[in-house]
Formats: sequence, structure tokens, C-alpha cells
Amino acid sequence: MTGNKTRTQYEARARVIKAMAHPSRLLIIDELNRRERCVHELTEIVGTDISTVSKHLSVLKNAGIVTDEKRGVMVYYRLRVPCILNFFGCVESVLKQAAKDSLSVVG
Repeated sequence: MTGNKTRTQYEARARVIKAMAHPSRLLIIDELNRRERCVHELTEIVGTDISTVSKHLSVLKNAGIVTDEKRGVMVYYRLRVPCILNFFGCVESVLKQAAKDSLSVVG
């Protein structure tokens, strides 16, 4: 059985992973890796309304994935810790291996 500290760590990890568990949020994270962006730019990229993008950004911010900075009337978002993208690489490896395994079953 795990101790409370370990359980708390797993719960914290799950919150971060849950925050990323949406295609639009993954796209936002990927775009913020390129450079900081305002909500209007992200709205164009994601292809949804500003309210929806703002909600996605709120989820990411609450999870500690992004941070924001107000400049005049504009708010700019950026990744708090770019190493979150290492997780993307790992996910891609899982997908590639799963595809290889599927092909070996067929072939």
C-alpha cells in the first residue's frame, strides 16, 4: 500500500495529465511551445470561439502548465515549464509501438 505522500503525488500527476487530456489543449500546448500567444491568436489556431479557448487556458493554468501576463488590454500565455513537451515525445513512442504491434499481428 502506498503512503499518503505518494498518493498525493499520484493525484497531482493525474491533475496535470487530465488537464492535457483534450485535443484542443494539446494543440494549445504545442503552439505555446513555438512562442507565447494571446487568446485571439489561439482562437484562430484552435478554430473555436474565444470563450472555449479561454476555458481551455484556464484549465491549463490551474494545472500549472501555462502562465499568463497581462500587457495593456491583452493577456499573453506561455508554457510555464517547456519540459511538458517531453511527455509528447513519450506519447508518440507509445503510438508508434502500438502501430508496429498491430502490423505484426496482421502480417
